Amino acid sequence: MSLGGGYMLSSREGRQIPAIGLGITAKATGESTRDAYSLFEYAIPSGVNGPPPHVHTREDESFICLAGQLEVMLGGETFVLSHGDYLLLPRDVVHTFRNPFDDEARVISVVSPAGLEAYYQALADLPPGPKDISVMESVMSRFGIELRLPATQG
Repeated sequence: MSLGGGYMLSSREGRQIPAIGLGITAKATGESTRDAYSLFEYAIPSGVNGPPPHVHTREDESFICLAGQLEVMLGGETFVLSHGDYLLLPRDVVHTFRNPFDDEARVISVVSPAGLEAYYQALADLPPGPKDISVMESVMSRFGIELRLPATQG
């Protein structure tokens, strides 16, 4: 059977990108979508935080929860996504996410336009171990992502 250039991937199948402590599976990239979008399947273990608060200046993201629950902070509001819930994370709005719940969360993320896969690969290519925040910020800035850490009290 021909898919006319298309392809099918089962759950958790695709290119694994070991970055930011999550299970990131690239299912569609700019190469396969003519740079229109990228699509990822995230597996977020219980008790794991996603990236620090940040802003994408080049792309919009959206999350669709497949399993478990995920807490997403977006523009000063907190949302809890459950099975089937959809959340749009527009560019230029600060956001982050975490899984404080007992079960693994699984989320599909569509990112438009494509290119976030190169960012994840750049993070995966960093040496193992604790990450220097200035190195992380440098990698993020190469991909139009701005770190937005909370101000520290001093």
